[in-house]
Amino acid sequence: MSSSLVLGQRAIREALRAPDALLPTLFIPLFFLVVNVGQAGRIFPSNDTAFLHGQSYAAFQLPNSLLIAASFGSAALYLVEEIEGGYLDKLRATPVSRASIVLGRLFAEFVKSLVVSTLVVVLALPFGARMASGFAGFLALIVLMALWAMVFSGFMQLVALKTRSAAATQSAGLVFFPLLFLTPNFVPRELLTRPMEIAATFNPVTYIMEGSRSLILEGFELASVARGFVVVALAGAAMIALSIRSINRYD
Repeated sequence: MSSSLVLGQRAIREALRAPDALLPTLFIPLFFLVVNVGQAGRIFPSNDTAFLHGQSYAAFQLPNSLLIAASFGSAALYLVEEIEGGYLDKLRATPVSRASIVLGRLFAEFVKSLVVSTLVVVLALPFGARMASGFAGFLALIVLMALWAMVFSGFMQLVALKTRSAAATQSAGLVFFPLLFLTPNFVPRELLTRPMEIAATFNPVTYIMEGSRSLILEGFELASVARGFVVVALAGAAMIALSIRSINRYD
């Protein structure tokens, strides 16, 4: 665990040395927030739309932007750089466990996502978004998003270890967009057409979005929030296990 923390701190210092790399992580989620609210905000007025619970449509869209921000992790691309530069081979020759090599960057992604998610929430406040669950709900929200960042970075690291290619790893990130758009991202699940409702029900990202949305719009809806945390826990365990298996077999 201590090796993971040391490698995680190194990855955080690496990110701090290139702060401009974080700008797209903030710009793209806010771009989607502005565009989605601009296109559909007047269709769903806050005083006449039951699922908004008195808030603006920006509050409904905020989980969408947070998920995008959390899925912009750079851990896998840094890992490809280490593979290409030979640093990973040097690291594997040290007594550091291979699991720590995988976990270190995921810890760094968790910390980075806490900061980025906080900034996205703060920047969404002028659009009318509010936290119905208060400060405790805000903490639960950013932790949920940071855990999702670890899950998606774990998937990207897995691709990096398998392909050892920056182009393939970057392309794999596009998988997130079908996952995002097969969720109830514009209206609640019960208002979707039947085929979309079925697709959203089988999409794990749906439960993270609904858990986040309940914290923002309704307060602590235990069942909804718990489903979101269970999904990230199961997906995270699977991704970490697959990544460790992959690096143990790395030759």
